[in-house]
Amino acid sequence: MLTCITRTSWILGSGAWLAIDPKRVIGERTFEYTILFCDPDLGLPHLTIARRPELFAQRLEIVSKAANLEVRRLLLWILAWAGLSAVWQIGDDLDPGIEFQVAEMALAALND
Repeated sequence: MLTCITRTSWILGSGAWLAIDPKRVIGERTFEYTILFCDPDLGLPHLTIARRPELFAQRLEIVSKAANLEVRRLLLWILAWAGLSAVWQIGDDLDPGIEFQVAEMALAALND
């Protein structure tokens, strides 16, 4: 399972470092893959990797097969992640356009 490990997620136990989850971040496995759908463009908005429908569809197929995920479930989590990320962008006075475009593609794929 993938998770976010930070410097506060480690303790020394029995002479070895152990990864812990003090904030109970580990959860729905499918959610961990959603960042692959919004984030390619967030740091470099001139790229259009996340916003190109053909790449979205290709990435959806690759990720769902490689991770053995149900496509509909992945799309629902992508939609949730895009919404959450958009709220963060708006809260930081940033443009949530990338997130909205990803959400639109996820919604369109759900309706196909």
